[in-house]
Amino acid sequence: MRVVFMGTPEIAAMVLGALTSSKHDVAAVVTQPDKPNARGNEIIFSPVKKLALEKNIPVLQPVKASAPESADEIASYEPDIIVVAAYGQILKENILELPKYRCINVHASLLPRYRGASPIQWAVINGEEYSGISIMYMEKGLDTGAVILAKRLKLALDETAGSLHDRLGELAGPVLLEAMDMIENGTADPVPQDESLATYVPVLKKSDGELDFNLTSAELERRIRGLNPWPGAYTCINKKMIKLWKAEAAPNMGLEAGHMHTFDNKELYVGTSDGSLRILELQLEGKKRMPAAEFLKGFRL
Repeated sequence: MRVVFMGTPEIAAMVLGALTSSKHDVAAVVTQPDKPNARGNEIIFSPVKKLALEKNIPVLQPVKASAPESADEIASYEPDIIVVAAYGQILKENILELPKYRCINVHASLLPRYRGASPIQWAVINGEEYSGISIMYMEKGLDTGAVILAKRLKLALDETAGSLHDRLGELAGPVLLEAMDMIENGTADPVPQDESLATYVPVLKKSDGELDFNLTSAELERRIRGLNPWPGAYTCINKKMIKLWKAEAAPNMGLEAGHMHTFDNKELYVGTSDGSLRILELQLEGKKRMPAAEFLKGFRL
């Protein structure tokens, strides 16, 4: 099939890589406009744009993909199907109804659970046993279309958002290609989503990384993993921000929630609502990431 691909971040680039290695013809790529870096002195290309340029695929970067002139430009590539993966814009009917085989979306959750922008992080934060990839037909609602194909994988006990992102990215390409074969062969049997089971997750902000030690030890341990690598779980000691990268639930040390204590200046604990959290790996602002014992050599509580 002749494909127009729409996506922006790294997981979308992994999907695009699978498409470009398949029998399908990627006629064009649509991605978000370039942005300056944090210092404003360099323009950053999206991972999808970088890969498209490497593959000599035309790149479109409209401010609004559904604007009439943008939709006309996409239509000029005469796609049989439009594949969307973490593109970052809501598409209107002039795009959704454009291709012969409609628009399909690659979503990193087992729909209808975890609709929205950050399903990977919240699956870890909430302690889900399984996540997965869903391929669905797109419609006006947010991730509400009928599911063509879904495959699941089991989360590891030490799963982070970063590791789950990479595993789902590897799974997404093969699942997409299988679904496209079903569509092309006329064997697709899409299943409407059960709205009674639907959940939504918001976009994560940097401020969501601040930890509330009134949560339980288990909740905090999962939150640290679910916010790794971005935005990173953090707290403050002596008015300095510290990111917590790895921790484990520990026996109750008799600490008040949010109070820290060391043993032999080698082990670091913080009180929670139901016990204690042992901090294993952390990072003081402006410093490198390090084990707690190494951190305590140069930092006194």
